[in-house]
Amino acid sequence: MKVFNRSLQPKNQHMKRIATVLIVLATVGCNQIKVDKKAEGDKLMQVSKEWSQTIATKDVDKIVSYWTDDAFLMQEGQPPLKGKQAIRQMVVESFKIPGFSISWQPQSVEVSDNGDMAYMIENAQVSFTDSTGKAITINNKAVTVWRKQADGSWKNVVDISTADPSQNK
Repeated sequence: MKVFNRSLQPKNQHMKRIATVLIVLATVGCNQIKVDKKAEGDKLMQVSKEWSQTIATKDVDKIVSYWTDDAFLMQEGQPPLKGKQAIRQMVVESFKIPGFSISWQPQSVEVSDNGDMAYMIENAQVSFTDSTGKAITINNKAVTVWRKQADGSWKNVVDISTADPSQNK
């Protein structure tokens, strides 16, 4: 004779639901999307090259659009700048310097495992005309930190550069 205990039926259904939820959560947690770090790095290298080319246009709004609102900029011999407005003012003032130009070439990129942050090593050249009319070019090394935005684009969040003594002799 089969004995059926009704008091166990709700508990068994409840336990089955909990087990199902736990299995689903474990499966989702283990199947995170794999980031193609090489593809993201290549994309970011291209963004940096395009940004460097944008400088020649002297379009301040376009140039500044590559930084995040909370960006931090440090250049040798200058006070650090925090925020897009302070950086924008620096860009405006830089274009007032006779003969001013800047360009850079990304050398390497490293993208985080989850694909939301990256850093680059870059070589940069800053040129201007001194008070005697002599053209001056300073070679810099830079480290830039980038953050991926919700729309998939990359923006610069930290920009640090210093003179490259091996190139400035």
